[in-house]
Amino acid sequence: MPAESATAVPRPPARTASAPVLTGAQAVVRSLELLGVTDVFGLPGGAILPVYDPLMDSTDLRHILVRHEQGAGHAAEGYAAASNKVGVAIATSGPGATNLVTAIADAYMDSVPLVCITGQVFSTLMGTDAFQEADIVGITMPITKHSFLVKDASEIPGAIAAAFEVASTGRPGPVLVDITKDAQQAEVPFVWPPKIDLPGYRPVTKAHGKQIQAAAQLLAEAKKPVLYVGGGVIRAQASAELSALAETTGAPVVTTLMARGAFPDSHPQHLGMPGMHGTVPAVLALQEADLLVSLGARFDDRVTGKASLFAPHAKVVHVDIDPAEISKIRTADVPIVGDLKDVLVDLEVAYRAAADDVARDTDEWWAFLDGLRDEFPLGYAPTTDGLLAPQYVIQRIGELTGPEGVYAAGVGQHQMWAAQFIKYERPNAWLNSGGAGTMGYSVPAAMGAKVAEPDRHVWAIDGDGCFQMTNQELATCALNNIPIKVAIINNSSLGMVRQWQTLFYDGRYSHTHLNTGHGTVRIPDFVKLAEAYGCLAIRVEKEEEVDAAIALALETNDRPVVIDFVVSADSMVWPMVPQGVSNSYVQYARDHAPVFEQED
Repeated sequence: MPAESATAVPRPPARTASAPVLTGAQAVVRSLELLGVTDVFGLPGGAILPVYDPLMDSTDLRHILVRHEQGAGHAAEGYAAASNKVGVAIATSGPGATNLVTAIADAYMDSVPLVCITGQVFSTLMGTDAFQEADIVGITMPITKHSFLVKDASEIPGAIAAAFEVASTGRPGPVLVDITKDAQQAEVPFVWPPKIDLPGYRPVTKAHGKQIQAAAQLLAEAKKPVLYVGGGVIRAQASAELSALAETTGAPVVTTLMARGAFPDSHPQHLGMPGMHGTVPAVLALQEADLLVSLGARFDDRVTGKASLFAPHAKVVHVDIDPAEISKIRTADVPIVGDLKDVLVDLEVAYRAAADDVARDTDEWWAFLDGLRDEFPLGYAPTTDGLLAPQYVIQRIGELTGPEGVYAAGVGQHQMWAAQFIKYERPNAWLNSGGAGTMGYSVPAAMGAKVAEPDRHVWAIDGDGCFQMTNQELATCALNNIPIKVAIINNSSLGMVRQWQTLFYDGRYSHTHLNTGHGTVRIPDFVKLAEAYGCLAIRVEKEEEVDAAIALALETNDRPVVIDFVVSADSMVWPMVPQGVSNSYVQYARDHAPVFEQED
């Protein structure tokens, strides 16, 4: 991940001789302006109210008033993930701040550069259980890169500038700045640029040359190499460097859920997504490899299955900006700490030199992998209940929108289908909650992405369960001219939970039916709900209606569009490796359909 990139803090103007006197609240707004921020998402309340007064006068900052603080956090995440900029969310104290916690945790798991600014009660009242008091610094300590509690107005510029520095450098992540109300109201000279004091914060960016040489030698000698690509490549903005290394080495590439788009799906070396719901070629490539070159990936349990049985014959080169990830789950034979954008360039150069001395033949390896491609193509079975196949709907959204679109998914079956059946050709096109698996992410994340990328079509691909958690942000979209497209993959159930109940709980569907789409009862009726929020609303129940509805959504740019796709509840995500077992499952798959076998 990058130490310096588009997310890095812009160089501030030179310090002036006489410092203007500003309130702490004015200093917050001025600091954001000087840091180059143009868009913020927030919701006012008593403890942050002083900031909202000068915010009204700012001509450089667009504040988007959300309907729930969680929406502000996810919108800032979507903004950051689509643009490589730092996302900013603002909330008041107590419940306003705690409503941000889910988004902060989400950003922490997925390495999203996020700065959250919260109001706090008067410093004299802290610790007294004052109205709307919460120790948000303590609450978020495990899920932030760093948190600042500011009680002195003179410290505000430095804290905010430091927050942006920490959020955007090294391994990106969320930073909290909690400011007491008296600090916001006090008047002090505004000094810019502030002195940033971050003792001990020294992200490693330059990898050790001997480690690069060792990795290149292993890669040159490997007969069954795989480039195991994680979301770090996208955060490092290193997709071009990845493509260069892949084409130089000829090694197969797999892209995790967080890395979809880091390497083009259309590239002949791409085997797809590995993991619990990955393609068979991608899963088996990792499992049968003699060398894994892990690039910004963290050996997540959804990829490895039972970690002790994962890739048993492979040596491991592990590259990451965060030294804490190296050998955390799988011991690295060659650990490399550094900025991926630079490491990939150095590794390609070193590989060219090492390959000159090695007679390398991977023809047998590619013959095996191509055989898996032929035997296990990605596909799906038609439904038997007369309802839409969700895979078909999502595939058509991708085909009609194209690779320049942005696709933000919720969490569950629709998330996996969107990862599988939309073709991703560029980074930052696929946004999802990977590590935390946060239901409700999609709509506000799509809203943030559309603010960041107004000229792109932005889809929220959501489930009927996820949609009901944050759909109030449709009001935000309608009122602020943010015309996102929402595809509700409505199977009238908590689909992924229902799938597990089908496979592992003898079809005992305990509390997973939502009554949103099947039969005569629709609670809520998503079409009526969307219309109440000022959206164009469409319901689609037949396959021949799918393309026309998507086309109408793409043509409509004066308001948000919501399409209620009524799909079969019996459709499942295949393939599937059950949790906690080995990924060596192809032979087992042939004998134990349908849990493992891929439909075609």
